[in-house]
Amino acid sequence: MNKSAMPFQVWILTLAAFAIGTAEFVIAGILPQIATSLSISEGQAGHLITAYALAIVVGGPLLTLYLARFNKKAVLAGLLVLFIAGNLLSAMAPSYPLLLVSRVIAGLAQGPFFGIGSVVAAGLVADSMAGRAVGQMFAGLTLANVLGVPGGTWLGLQYGWHTTFIAVSTFGFIALIFIVMTIKSNGHTDAKPIQTQLKAFKNPMLLSSLVITVFAWSGFMTLYGYLAPVAIHTTGFSEQAVTWLLVSVGFGLIIGNTLGSHSSDNNLQRASLLWSVAMIASLLLVGRSLGNQPLFIASTFVFGIAAFANVPAMQLRVMNHGGEGQELAATANISAFNLANAFGGFLGGTVLDGPLGAAGIPYIATLLPLLGVMLIWRMNKRERPQSVLDAPLCR
Repeated sequence: MNKSAMPFQVWILTLAAFAIGTAEFVIAGILPQIATSLSISEGQAGHLITAYALAIVVGGPLLTLYLARFNKKAVLAGLLVLFIAGNLLSAMAPSYPLLLVSRVIAGLAQGPFFGIGSVVAAGLVADSMAGRAVGQMFAGLTLANVLGVPGGTWLGLQYGWHTTFIAVSTFGFIALIFIVMTIKSNGHTDAKPIQTQLKAFKNPMLLSSLVITVFAWSGFMTLYGYLAPVAIHTTGFSEQAVTWLLVSVGFGLIIGNTLGSHSSDNNLQRASLLWSVAMIASLLLVGRSLGNQPLFIASTFVFGIAAFANVPAMQLRVMNHGGEGQELAATANISAFNLANAFGGFLGGTVLDGPLGAAGIPYIATLLPLLGVMLIWRMNKRERPQSVLDAPLCR
């Protein structure tokens, strides 16, 4: 195999990541339609975000520890089957409880797929390209926010929200077919002893880093998960216009991911503090822009940049303190991101249904990130300056 070029299999993993990312975030665009269809409040519909995120939080590390020893091709295929089944069940769900269960089923597949899929992606290329291969796979998440979420929102508006989940399942099925056809079986592999991996979590710096991710990231989903009702109820956007608003935010996410990567390579501690403060500032800016459509579009674009610029810094900080359990630490940080999403989904829904309503969401979204900034400030004083990751991400 020529390992100097990006193999086709990595692009298939990108497609799978795109489908999974769309399933996770598209709920933000079709939230009002689901609430109306099932005769529930938009706050209750927002708990679908929390259920999906908690499935990743709980299922990700546990399933990854267990599944990592088996044939990776079979594991990836099986996880995609689980993901497809969950989304087809969502498409057919006639009631809120069944839709909630279907979101949990789909969410269980996400953590281990990204954990094991990144190992497969790295193994398909030369060592010098391992980071690029993993980054290429995770680019599917970014594309999901730019293309998948707006596209899924448009489908939901035109043909009903059930159609959105059918489309997501279709992309997952295409990825499944190509994974079965193109990725080679590798048999069983020896996994590191669980005890060895768990020892890393005795490091208080690692635990602090995971707590920082939970607090500092929570503001993202508190606003993003309820961007549709905020835009509609406080700024006068139509449901159709929300699709293009999500496109704008998605491009902000791409820019933020790039800026965050470069700044984290230069100075990890400074980037962690800078972008966490920037996200809080962007949330306040969104709050001040309610009622002014052009300013709201601009402020949510800035929010997308500031929010996603945090991701590389948060991930690198955890990896720096992962020790022998670096892979498990990375998976745990994915759980931390989604625990933050669960907190954000619950908090945003509670505010939306409360006396503050949609107008209060951007302001309340700053509370937990403020605690995250305080932790980053304290932790930066205890760490040595770091400009790059001490150990490769996928090795």
